[in-house]
Amino acid sequence: MTPDAVQAGGDEELVERYLEHVRVEKRLAQRTVELYALDLQKLKDFAAQVPVALTQVQNTHIRRWVAQMHSGRRSGRGIALILSGWRGFYAWLGREGLVASNPVQDVRSPKAAKPLPKALSVDDAVQLAAFRHDEADPWLEARDAAMVELLYSSGLRVAELTGLDVAASASARGWIDLQEAEAHVLGKGGKRRSVPVGREALAALSKWLVLRSQMGGAAEQVALFIGRNGTRLTAQSIWQRLKRRSQQAGLATPVHPHMLRHSFASHVLQSSSDLRAVQELLGHANISTTQVYTRLDFQHLAKAYDAAHPRARSKRPPKS
Repeated sequence: MTPDAVQAGGDEELVERYLEHVRVEKRLAQRTVELYALDLQKLKDFAAQVPVALTQVQNTHIRRWVAQMHSGRRSGRGIALILSGWRGFYAWLGREGLVASNPVQDVRSPKAAKPLPKALSVDDAVQLAAFRHDEADPWLEARDAAMVELLYSSGLRVAELTGLDVAASASARGWIDLQEAEAHVLGKGGKRRSVPVGREALAALSKWLVLRSQMGGAAEQVALFIGRNGTRLTAQSIWQRLKRRSQQAGLATPVHPHMLRHSFASHVLQSSSDLRAVQELLGHANISTTQVYTRLDFQHLAKAYDAAHPRARSKRPPKS
């Protein structure tokens, strides 16, 4: 089909031919074809505003339309999917000899904003840390309580927690020092750091170590947190135990270990406003990694403002 024939048939015919191509020749699922049709309808709507035929669309048009979608609060991921559909359409037009170049080829969607880390409120974090299951196995209860207290007290990664030993040694990746109230851990990139351990975490750890020593063979195992079989706990088992414990404690959201790390960082920052200190405690190599918690802190303050200020409600624009 020549460009003149295209102009005579119009954009509608071009789109129908392309959708037939992906349906029959590429054998795409019907739902995928329907999504392509929706994306191409957007393209036709934009082109009609110029106006310009689809075969005459230029790179500058595409960039302008991306900016319009972005200002209309469409997500970066949503724009990327639309651009992917348009890119495939113009690649097909090129193979048909109907366009000289693909106007979408070098266009990228705006970067999606990084989601904020999920952190517990102070009340929920304290509720989880203070929870004790009276009917549970005392050995497992003491162990799980100590893990929760230590994660929230010191902001450890789950891999740092699993790597802790009961005492320092030449081969230890990390260890706990109850007398100095410190945990010594091996973080990302092989970087070592020492973090303080709070009073409640120290008490929970002391209780756990007493019960741990009463288990046959446990004294021979160097790992701080072990299972009933005497082996070091895995990250997966800690995730499962923490999720179960948060549900038993009555929290609405299942909790995972990194959520307690986020909660630790957010709550320390709220109280101290010392970003550099939080960076050191978390073991972040770059301060920009820690700065995400300033956004989380502002979100907390914004919610408090919206709830308390009589003229704040319905003023804040929705998040994309």
